Amino acid sequence: MLGDSKELERMAADGLIETRVVQQERRPNKRLHTITPAGRAALHEFIASAAKPTAIRDEMMVKVQGMDVEDTAAARAAVAERMECARAKSARYERLRNRLLDGRSEQAYLAEAERIGPYLTLLRGISFEQENIRWAEFALAAIDRRVTSNI
Repeated sequence: MLGDSKELERMAADGLIETRVVQQERRPNKRLHTITPAGRAALHEFIASAAKPTAIRDEMMVKVQGMDVEDTAAARAAVAERMECARAKSARYERLRNRLLDGRSEQAYLAEAERIGPYLTLLRGISFEQENIRWAEFALAAIDRRVTSNI
């Protein structure tokens, strides 16, 4: 959420965050955002409210659903591409996890870290990408078995 500049501008206009520019010599200036008391209240209200159920809207699943009628090869390519993207993301997340842990065990990190929310979110991302990889490997094997048995 905080990476989107329009969203940040809206949050600043609503008084939820304050933004200041930090001058840097060898790098572009960076903007630091600080949550305001109103922002903390809005965040508390958001966290305390019931979360909406997850809905999967995945265009690739439509392709997989229809592949038996039309183009199995194209659907297979989409699954393989998704798997490679998931592998790349998983590797990136694991590097971030190792940086966060910084040689500590997970238990030590969770006991000592000032904030654990980002770490727990990262673990969810790792789990999500690992499941994408597992599903894609299974789907590719099933497609390949079916294609070779129909030859």
